[in-house]
Amino acid sequence: MSAPHRRLDVLVDSVRRLQRMGATSNLINLLQKQHPADLAQILNELVDRDRAAVFHLLVERNSRLAMEALSELGPEMGAELLADRPPEDLARLLQELPSDDVAAILDNLPEELSAAVLELMARKGGEDVGSLLEYDERTAGRIMNPDVFALTEDLTVGQAITELQQARDVEMVFYLYVVDSRRHLVGVVSLRRLLLVRPDTPLKHVMSTDLISVRDDTDQEEVARHVASYNLLAIPVVDEENKLVGIITVDDVIDVIKDEATEDIYRLGGLTSEDRVFSPARDSLKRRLPWLLVNLVTAFVAASVVKVFEGTIGAFTALAVFMPVVAGMGGNAATQTLTVIVRGLALGELTWSNTRKALFKEALVGVGNGAAVGAVAMLGAWALQGNLALGLVLGVAMIINMFVAATAGTLIPLGLKALKVDPALASSVFITTLTDVFGFLSFLGLGTAFLRFLHQAG
Repeated sequence: MSAPHRRLDVLVDSVRRLQRMGATSNLINLLQKQHPADLAQILNELVDRDRAAVFHLLVERNSRLAMEALSELGPEMGAELLADRPPEDLARLLQELPSDDVAAILDNLPEELSAAVLELMARKGGEDVGSLLEYDERTAGRIMNPDVFALTEDLTVGQAITELQQARDVEMVFYLYVVDSRRHLVGVVSLRRLLLVRPDTPLKHVMSTDLISVRDDTDQEEVARHVASYNLLAIPVVDEENKLVGIITVDDVIDVIKDEATEDIYRLGGLTSEDRVFSPARDSLKRRLPWLLVNLVTAFVAASVVKVFEGTIGAFTALAVFMPVVAGMGGNAATQTLTVIVRGLALGELTWSNTRKALFKEALVGVGNGAAVGAVAMLGAWALQGNLALGLVLGVAMIINMFVAATAGTLIPLGLKALKVDPALASSVFITTLTDVFGFLSFLGLGTAFLRFLHQAG
């Protein structure tokens, strides 16, 4: 176990022990020495009741630190910890956080409570939060921070430095964005560049007009791709008139990447990202059961294919022994292809222009895997049953099903993407059905066609 993990385990054990002992002062002293990110990890390790008790205790003694830790926990768990507080308390506590974090938390609170808090915050000058909530979910506008530091192009470098020195709570100073008199984004200048030129130099002469920005309605995944592709620490957000409306920093992008990756992994398994290790059993049951029922229906489709070949199975029962091998290996191969394709779509690596190349490559891999695995399966069947014909039937069926798995694992996600359906959510159920159906169909179909040879070889 690494040193950070050992340290976290020690801290969590200490918090639990101090809680049991009722040593409130010692517990507060321990918590206040931790970084907000470490506090978030500690809270995440505690069971629901202990987490709520520790958080509420920290709020009473150091509300700013408590809210910074809450921000690190994420909006879902943050909203859960705040949901039992009155709107007045929430409005006061949320003032400690940036507008984008507040908007994310309010989005996860009950609708009536969220509206009440939003109204109270608006009275105290918190209109930015309400404006963020007007943007569609999962867009740049929803995750941006509207408190962006900008300079007008008519300022000199010296005036710009003075403005920067007088500014408070600036979100990102590595990039200084330059706007015209109507707040249109016209350029960017780095802090290093600002410090290396003469103070009387106009900003318009040192700024770069070749800058990367995103529209406020851009999908958050596309924003993350821009930041990763161009190695940015922050990216400005503009409206349809190219007016600067906010900024998205790399820490927000990391959260987006983490959330999107988690969501895709969950969806590949037919789950929602709200399902957690310690979620109540009733909630997990409600989330998982519908998908399992869908899979049950598709399993009956595969079973109906097997039923067609009941006579063949009855005539040569050894076929039943190897049926799961064909279907299982096809499903495994399809999962591999599906993982690669869904990742390629998520990162923008796979587009309609290079689809044919990806399809040809995956089909080639499928045939190659099928030939290699089929050869081993053939030898295994021959060794177990002493029947070379059965081994050949199994090997050929494996090649067919591996090819089907590779092509389906490529085409189905692309088709769903074209239909505006999340490929990670719906691909697995279709592909599993196809590999089961074609696995049974190819294996039992070949078994039926060569039944006479199977008997002779046996």
